[in-house]
Amino acid sequence: MKIESAIFRTSALNLEACPTSRLPEFAFVGRSNVGKSSLINMLTGKKQLAKTSATAGKTRLINFFEINHAWNLVDLPGYGYAKVSKDQRDAFNEHVSGYLTRRENLKTIFVLVDSRLEPLGGDLAFVEWLEYCNLPYSIVFTKTDRTSDTTVKNHAKQFLQELATIGIEPGNVYSCSAKTNAGRSQVLNHIQKQLPKKSKQKDKGPTIQLGWMKKR
Repeated sequence: MKIESAIFRTSALNLEACPTSRLPEFAFVGRSNVGKSSLINMLTGKKQLAKTSATAGKTRLINFFEINHAWNLVDLPGYGYAKVSKDQRDAFNEHVSGYLTRRENLKTIFVLVDSRLEPLGGDLAFVEWLEYCNLPYSIVFTKTDRTSDTTVKNHAKQFLQELATIGIEPGNVYSCSAKTNAGRSQVLNHIQKQLPKKSKQKDKGPTIQLGWMKKR
């Protein structure tokens, strides 16, 4: 897939405030500081599309980006962000879960997992919740350039093994690096496959009938 345009459209606090749209949507979510903004910028080829920050949990709204006028990329708040009250965390969970379970044009949820870390309970619990809700998702291991290939493979293997112990086998798993562009084509191809097929039938134009022509 070639990214020809990527435009920020709007932000929303909850499902009710989300814009009306018929375009297919693909959501990106993960723990704070998982590299979500950098990954979004890498996928779209726009360095400043999603705002990156040294402060974990900067994204606290549901952000919509229209890609190629054909689909929406949805940047969700990172779960587990710091320096907020329990009430704020509960509200966040309610708002995000509302979007994920009730947004009719949502096609896939990309769950971002930091490849530098051993499996974390929050990530595993979130994937388990997605399975419980029967929601479509893919796993994306991020920051693969920040550590050795062996470490990335070991942590990914451990994560998938932890899921397997509770009977979960993700259908699609990707490894990505915002620095090297690794995994970019695979994720975009996954999205492309879920977009409506464009008609290949050529327009033959209107049929012209000449009323003055008569059979002899």
